[in-house]
Amino acid sequence: MTMRTRDKVWAFHKSFSLKGVDRLLPAGNYRVTTDEELIESLSFPVYRRVATMILVPGQGHWRSSVEMFTIDPAELQAAHEKDTASAGTADHPAA
Repeated sequence: MTMRTRDKVWAFHKSFSLKGVDRLLPAGNYRVTTDEELIESLSFPVYRRVATMILVPGQGHWRSSVEMFTIDPAELQAAHEKDTASAGTADHPAA
């Protein structure tokens, strides 16, 4: 099966939380990685999302490290929409 990985940077103006992440995430830019697999039985290329992960800075003694959490992309979108509405901006993830 053919796989591809897509990365986007999402900007948050306020702290936010996501299910599956064990803490409140501070405002900042977050790299989000989406793995997709090619559905080969079709006559044109179509990819199906397999997993979406967010990279967050480590805590405590591990502040120089990065942790990766699997997240629900719909929940990320909802958190981002809430953040941009409260900030009064129309930010979108950078490509």
